[in-house]
Parts: sequence; structure tokens; C-alpha cells
Amino acid sequence: MKPEILLRHLDDATLWPLGCGVDVAEAYQRALAVRQLRTRRGEQPRGYKVGFTNRTIWERYGVYAPIWGTVWNTTLSFCEGEGEIALAGTCQPRIEPECVFGLKATPPAHATLDQLLACVEWIAPGFEIVQSHMKDWKFTAADTVADSGLHGRLLVGRRIAVDAFPREALAFDAQLAAARITLRRGGERIDEGTGANVLDGPLHALAHFLAALRACPGAPDLQPGDVVTTGTWTDAWPVHRGEQWRAEFDPPLAPLAVRFV
Repeated sequence: MKPEILLRHLDDATLWPLGCGVDVAEAYQRALAVRQLRTRRGEQPRGYKVGFTNRTIWERYGVYAPIWGTVWNTTLSFCEGEGEIALAGTCQPRIEPECVFGLKATPPAHATLDQLLACVEWIAPGFEIVQSHMKDWKFTAADTVADSGLHGRLLVGRRIAVDAFPREALAFDAQLAAARITLRRGGERIDEGTGANVLDGPLHALAHFLAALRACPGAPDLQPGDVVTTGTWTDAWPVHRGEQWRAEFDPPLAPLAVRFV
């Protein structure tokens, strides 16, 4: 599927009739071509989403390795604990509670975990609204990559400076890995998860992504100011207008709530 057609489906929130028809390596090149098209028309990249870091859902979706895609100024919003997301323009949207990193510097080549942590300015809870243009969320790994990494929207909650946490990377990530989350729709508990679900911890997920990004021909490197999601701590759940969802994270992350309109 040509990049122009991929972008048309994104803009129109319409289903693909078939899959993307290419392998994973070529799918990244198609996604990067869509990125160029979006940049040319005035959209601004704001970082990256990382998906399928949660091994507990690999078999359910038939995707057995992490993927990534671009986050945009048109898809990113911030709040201090409760926000609102318009679902117009999304296709089969689902919600994912995640840990989000804010970068203050580009990590050095072959960065250790400690060097990577030194490039992080803040962490925050986040809701990524993922979407699929394949009917009933039935896709291949290549489809998810060509489909802009399934990224639809990103709401970032209360940001906390990393200076408030252990300076040693393994201790920092162990704290996040041990944290748990309860995901609620209204007053109903929908799912539970833990930070360890995402490749044993969010900082490990960030390190895996950075290596994959730099191994992809033509992919722009991380920049100061970029936001990076690190993968859902639970399954991805369908959402609809009028619903209210809440993620009750253990410390250090703050709770996050969203209303869909």
C-alpha cells in the first residue's frame, strides 16, 4: 500500500480492505514516508510511541516483538491529572495506560542504562489511544508498523522530574517495574497490570526502542523535548464517546483520568 493511501486512511478513519502487503522492514519505510507527508503539510513530530513491549499480550494479537511510530503535535496533549480526548478521526480506538518519558538530551551512541537515564527529564503516566485500520484488530506485525505504529492520540498526565528518583538506573527501573496499576471504566475495574510487563521495566523498554530506532534506515534520532511512550501495562481496551476511564498507578506515577468526547 502506497504512503499516500496509508495517509488517506489515517485522515478518513477508514478500514483497509487488505493488509499492507510488505514485510516489517519495508513497512517502516512506508511509515517514514507517511511521516514525511505529514511533516510537509505542517504537522510537527513530538516524539515516538513504542508498542507491543508487553509480552503478556503478544499471543493475543499475534505480534511477538516491539514496534514504534511517531507522536505528533496534532495527537499529543497534556493535563495535570484529568484530561479530555476527542475520538473523532480515530479508527476502532482502544486505551492503553503507560509510562511516558520526556527527553532533555539525545542519548549517546551505545548508551548504557545510566547514560540513558541521564538524558531523561521527567516521567509521567499516560493514556495512549491506539487504533487499527484492519478490521476487528486482526493484523500482522508489518501491518501495525505501516499503520503508523497504531498511534492515534496520547494524553500525558502529571510530569515528575527524574531528580526525585534514584540516580542509579537499575534502582530507578526496579521502582517503576514494581509499580502496579488498576484500570477502571467509570467505577468498574477493567484490568490490572505492572510496570514489569513492559520488557521488565519502562527504562529497559526505552533502551530497546532506542536501539531499534537507530537500526532503522532513515529514522530520525531522539531529540531534546521528545516524548516517548514505553508500552501498555495492561491489555488495550475499546473506548467510546461519553466514557470516563481512570488509571490508578502506584507511586511514583500519579493517577490519570480521561473523558472521551
